[in-house]
Amino acid sequence: MAQETAAKKPRIGNYRWIICALLFAATGLNYVDRQTIGFLRPGLMKEYGWTEQDYASIVQWFMIAYALGYAVFGKIIDKVGTKTGYTLAVLIWTFAHLSCALLGFFPASWLLVSFMVTQFLLGLGQSGNFPAALKAVAEWFPQRERSFANGVFNAGSNVGAILTPLIVPTIVLAAGEAGWFGVKGWQWAFVATGMLSVFWLFFWFAVYKKPEEHPKVSKAELAYIESDKITVTKSLPWSKVIFVKETWAFSIAKMMTDPVWFFYLFWLPGFLLKVFPDQVHSIAGVAAPVIVVYVISDFGSVIGGWMSSAMIKAGMTVNMARKLTMLICALCVLPVGFAMLFHLSMWGMTLVVGIAAAAHQAFSANLYTVPSDTFPKVAIGTVSGIGGTFGAIGGIIMARGVAAALRDSLNGYAIIFFVAGVVYLAALLILHLLTPKLAPAKIKGITDQGA
Repeated sequence: MAQETAAKKPRIGNYRWIICALLFAATGLNYVDRQTIGFLRPGLMKEYGWTEQDYASIVQWFMIAYALGYAVFGKIIDKVGTKTGYTLAVLIWTFAHLSCALLGFFPASWLLVSFMVTQFLLGLGQSGNFPAALKAVAEWFPQRERSFANGVFNAGSNVGAILTPLIVPTIVLAAGEAGWFGVKGWQWAFVATGMLSVFWLFFWFAVYKKPEEHPKVSKAELAYIESDKITVTKSLPWSKVIFVKETWAFSIAKMMTDPVWFFYLFWLPGFLLKVFPDQVHSIAGVAAPVIVVYVISDFGSVIGGWMSSAMIKAGMTVNMARKLTMLICALCVLPVGFAMLFHLSMWGMTLVVGIAAAAHQAFSANLYTVPSDTFPKVAIGTVSGIGGTFGAIGGIIMARGVAAALRDSLNGYAIIFFVAGVVYLAALLILHLLTPKLAPAKIKGITDQGA
């Protein structure tokens, strides 16, 4: 009888995971393009005489645009839909990234300001990636799978961070000082990495539709996806969510923790070159430890999403599962705060930073679910955008703070890593105080609450 019942049970299908694979790829390419300048930084600083403050200004303009764009794209995606909004974001950031290659033909005196402009545009476009991906996950996954799906696509950031040290140094070293066809190696690095996003756009256009409109989605899988579906109102204005405490819980936690990840992306290669000159002699020497850091962090991203999802399936409340997972992650980050005090070897430091990066990704995978856990689907993009804006504002402050700290040579890195180690516990405490139960947000005029 049990076998007969099992035979009659329809197969759910897994097409939603193909969509997740597309989000994974886009997030990876987002990080390849974002991290390229971090690997080119030592060569560009040497060739054009940039200071730490000059480089921090380039990063700061990226972060300013990221802050502005995150809020704008969240609203745009809620209005025009995931497919169109995601396409616009990728088009803008790919144009900006490819434009960086043209800057090598400009007079040297123009280069610093020109990079500020292109990185501003890059930040504007890249700010749309996570609001769009989170909206796609909310459309394609039931609540019990969202954290895991978020962790899977977020793992693309680590894959992108792994690909960058493989692609960029290889191209720069292969081109040499002479370059190819009169074009410098760092220019070819921007071209090669930027074209990958162009290819992704073709797949995105061919594959993505809403699940209820997609011919490849079975009735059983659609019913599974919509098993927690709630009827919602039309797109909510910012004024409806900006004063809701759940928005602030998410946004403050993002503002405190996102800058740590930005520091790893933009400064880790330079840190390794500066602190371990006997073991890391060039941009190629940085590749191996950076790859190890992001390989470790890749596991953290997926495990963090899986952990809370497994807790929920085992009967734990969403609130307890998310926060317990984040507490474990915050404790795993702590050692990096004191790593500079112990004069670790390069590989010892690499391991500690890798664990901290993995814990960050696991923490973020659960933090990203807060909007979908507490708000109607129609507001997820807007709330995620506000949170991303706060995260980018934290990044702006971080960029200037790092530049100021590094005036004090290696002691500056000790201060930076200490802050990076303790900030997650503080962020989790604030999140818990503002939303102790992760209950549906109470939005004035909205009677149908929920994810």
